[in-house]
Amino acid sequence: MTTGIKDTAHAVEAATVMGLLPARPPLLALGEPTHGEDVLLDLRNELFRQLVEQEGYRTIAIESDCMMGLVVDDYVTSGTGILDDVMERGFSHPDLGFGASAANRELVRWMRTYNDGRPASEHVRFAGFDGPVEITGAASPRQALTALHAYLTAWVDADLLPCTAETLDRLLGADDRWTNPAAMMDPSQSVGQTPDAKQLWLLANDLVALLDAQTPHLIAASSREDWHRARLYGRTATGLLRHHFWMADTSPSRMARLLALRDSMMAANLLALAERGPTLVNAHNGHLQRDKNTMRMGDLPLEWWSAGAIVSAHLGEGYAFLATALGTIRHHGVDTPPPDTIEGLLYALPQQRCLVDARRLAAALADATPPPPRVPVVRLLPAGPGAPGQQRRDRVRQGRPAELASSAFSADWPATVQVATGRRRRPRTRPTDISRDRAGRAAARRRGTFRATACRSASSCAS
Repeated sequence: MTTGIKDTAHAVEAATVMGLLPARPPLLALGEPTHGEDVLLDLRNELFRQLVEQEGYRTIAIESDCMMGLVVDDYVTSGTGILDDVMERGFSHPDLGFGASAANRELVRWMRTYNDGRPASEHVRFAGFDGPVEITGAASPRQALTALHAYLTAWVDADLLPCTAETLDRLLGADDRWTNPAAMMDPSQSVGQTPDAKQLWLLANDLVALLDAQTPHLIAASSREDWHRARLYGRTATGLLRHHFWMADTSPSRMARLLALRDSMMAANLLALAERGPTLVNAHNGHLQRDKNTMRMGDLPLEWWSAGAIVSAHLGEGYAFLATALGTIRHHGVDTPPPDTIEGLLYALPQQRCLVDARRLAAALADATPPPPRVPVVRLLPAGPGAPGQQRRDRVRQGRPAELASSAFSADWPATVQVATGRRRRPRTRPTDISRDRAGRAAARRRGTFRATACRSASSCAS
């Protein structure tokens, strides 16, 4: 079987990626099966540099707070700030170490160096595309809402504004009301459905409506860049208020709604970035896949559309997804994958990492017989919906070939990485069986694109 798939593997290079796509997509996403492993991010940095320099991509967006990302963007475009401070204030998800990551730091440093001396039209921009939400709760809408109000106050007649800054301040109250971590587990602790919050929701929507209605004037009077940033403020303010509203909900659908809202906010930010120019995206595979996400919380099954699925519905072939997979993460107890799984077959390839043509891989596996049941693997999260440091199953199952467009594979962690693009199910931390139905195989052939990257170990990926 390994012999039959050797010809599907290619070097992980920008030219190879573009050769497996019908055209340069406005949004090209590189997923990762788990967070916190710099070897995957080193692979990202190398590939993204090539795509910027050779293919003209001009924005790099990562799974981090969209408001905090403005700090990083100001630094890489104008040199505002000091790198240490930018890394601390410009990245969210501290439990996952995004700001402390050496690979993220190197990405920011390279972007600043690349932009230095170039005209603004040639700058590579940085963006966070996640909402200001963490697993423990969500931010206050104050920053986004007051920034939107300030922008409109500066450029439109005061009579058009639905409220004053003082009204917003009074309704917002203390920020710790919004960031109370107890509200995530206890809806009664949330302020999201209080009279003040409902009034803020109406005002936020009125401000966004005014922003849209005054678009020609605002772009001419301020700048297109300032207008884009104001749109980000509007999306974030309304998204946070909606998120807080559902945090106060007591129905069984509460958590599914919150998960869906987060991916919906991600999708809205990605679509806005795509409007501005060709964008590279990096996030967890589960957020970028073209299918629904599923998980269980106790006995409650949860299901929601991923950001990638939403974006794909809007852009079609304008969205491409490279999903990274791996063979092992030995320091987290993820050992060699069984030989009768997709990961096991890619693990047996001689390359340390590779980009796999998924269409040809699906054809090579067409006659495979069903393997034994999948063996789950786990990773450690520094924090989560339970005691810090607990083990939690990270549902990053690799999709079947019929559901992928491309995949990258790395064999040993830290010595192996897989990456895939296209139509695929959410990767999980368990090997993927080779069996699939004939209709799915036919669909993969019709779609025609499937790529995978393979790397035998994290250490070898970094070499």
